[in-house]
Amino acid sequence: MTTDCRTGFVLEVAELVCHLQDEHATDVDAVLGELTHSALKFLPGAQCAGITIASSNGKVRTVGATDRFPALLDEIQQRHCEGPCLSAAWEQHIIRIDDMAAEQRWPEYCRGAIDETPIRSVLAFQLFADHRTMGALNFYAEQPNAFDHDAVELGLILATHTALAWSMVRRDEQFRSALASRDIIGQAKGMLMERFKIDALQAFELLKRLSQSSNTPLAAVARQLVEAEQRGG
Repeated sequence: MTTDCRTGFVLEVAELVCHLQDEHATDVDAVLGELTHSALKFLPGAQCAGITIASSNGKVRTVGATDRFPALLDEIQQRHCEGPCLSAAWEQHIIRIDDMAAEQRWPEYCRGAIDETPIRSVLAFQLFADHRTMGALNFYAEQPNAFDHDAVELGLILATHTALAWSMVRRDEQFRSALASRDIIGQAKGMLMERFKIDALQAFELLKRLSQSSNTPLAAVARQLVEAEQRGG
């Protein structure tokens, strides 16, 4: 990857993150779509890309796909419980398939990919991993041997910057979600204080009891009470 190319991608990601923060974007999947399209432009040989999100319960979903094949390939992976993107997400940091027809790993996945798609080369990078969910950034090409060693190095750089940008947006989303929850709980407390002539601590304890008895998150209970009050209930 040339210095100019690397700088161009970093600047594009930085501009994207600044724009998203200025706009207070809340749709993380839309952010991933922007990041994936940006990364695809900088990887020679790649014809499409997508992000695989895998959960510990076996569910697989695709976000940020640049066309229909990433989602179809993830569906094949979920169907057979195997595949390069799942391996990248859960087990290894980098996975490369040079030719689906010659690949010995993930035989069911490769057969499905050959039968249902024109994709023959795959390059997958782990983006993040925790105890419940993992993600991988994946690049695809219809030609065999589309990704050489330089592509792997470049893809790793792209994946690293994508993961960092995603992490920033996720933290911002979590922070704004926490603020929103605090605000709605405050509204519910004030409503209970006025209606039942109790103090703030007693109102909060009442919300906690309602949350525990209904097995519902505290913020959700608060929102239900506020919405009921607004409806006149």
